[in-house]
Amino acid sequence: MPDNIEFVRNVSDLSTDEGFQFEFYCDRCNNGFRTPFRASMSGKVTNALEAASSMFGGIFGTAADLSNRARSATWEQAHDKAYETSVRELKENFSQCPHCQKWVCRKSCWNEKRGLCKDCAPDMGVEMSAAQASRSREEVWAHAKMSEDDKKLAESNWRETIVAQCPKCGATLETNAKFCPECGHNLKAAAHCSECGEKLKDGAKFCSSCGAKVG
Repeated sequence: MPDNIEFVRNVSDLSTDEGFQFEFYCDRCNNGFRTPFRASMSGKVTNALEAASSMFGGIFGTAADLSNRARSATWEQAHDKAYETSVRELKENFSQCPHCQKWVCRKSCWNEKRGLCKDCAPDMGVEMSAAQASRSREEVWAHAKMSEDDKKLAESNWRETIVAQCPKCGATLETNAKFCPECGHNLKAAAHCSECGEKLKDGAKFCSSCGAKVG
């Protein structure tokens, strides 16, 4: 009984009647390796028989059938041998993850320390760097989406109190407006002490300068 042929799933067969060639790729990054083209002697015989059939018609009328039989037997045996050789040559470049069963390249997608692919066992340094970059990108986009008024507030007047509701008419304010869009009340007007004229802090009940009660 012939030996069973080991096969892998991450392979693309580029073989033709002229010869054999295979590509083995990584299930994670899709990069990989291509074997050199190996010419097929049986393919050359098949082409010669087909040429004889077309040139001499009835005399070699069975040449086409012979070529099909040659391909289905000799060619298939040569194909299997070429495939086995290719697997042995390139297998050292790949590892199969025992957790997810993916075939991945050892160069970029294999965590040697953990014995797992990098989908199952990521490089923590890489993940941390990517997380930081992602956070920075989110902050950039959040800043870019801010209105011009809000950008100015964030850059230079970030301590300024943002009024969410007009204190005079109660209208909800959707932006950092200077005047109420409903009643026109000046939202940025600073409160001053009626006795000494000192600027009052937000929520102050007494003037910090003269002690007068804020009415």
